Amino acid sequence: MDLPFIADKTFSKQDYRTKELPKAEYDGCTFMNCNFSESYLSYISFTDCEFLDCNLSGIKIKDTLFKDVLFKDCKLLGVNFSECSDFLFSVKAKDSNFSFSSFYGKNLNKPQFDGCILEQVDFSNANLSETLFQDCNLKHTVFENTNLEKADFRTATLFSLNPSQNKIKNAKFSKEGALNLLNSYQIVIE
Repeated sequence: MDLPFIADKTFSKQDYRTKELPKAEYDGCTFMNCNFSESYLSYISFTDCEFLDCNLSGIKIKDTLFKDVLFKDCKLLGVNFSECSDFLFSVKAKDSNFSFSSFYGKNLNKPQFDGCILEQVDFSNANLSETLFQDCNLKHTVFENTNLEKADFRTATLFSLNPSQNKIKNAKFSKEGALNLLNSYQIVIE
């Protein structure tokens, strides 16, 4: 499908719950204070785009392309990223909430999560090698058969993962955080 090409445009204070974002290839675009809640963004391409203070909760993103996309101060509750395109998938996030979202089986290209809430996010079977979890809340986040090699958990909180069910070679943990690796063994440390 040949999509229109839209470059370097700013979209501000738009409500895409009532009007659909046109299917297109968005390159270098900025979306500010927009509400995409429950919107269909399937088959749209976002390259080098920024979403600033947007509500993207429950968006539908089947075969959507996210390449070098930044989410800042955004709400992305319950988003199924496993449905979007794997092609060149790369995201960065700052001060955003991804709770109840899924990255199941996703190959994330060195993503950075800075100050994000990632409660009950499913990272099962995902490749998160070299991921930065800077000051992130990972309460009840699922890591199962996940590649976490060289991931940085030093300032992450409330995470629990089983070292025998994940690849954690050269992952970085604080001393306090390293104790979280023992939670799955149900031992008592006093």
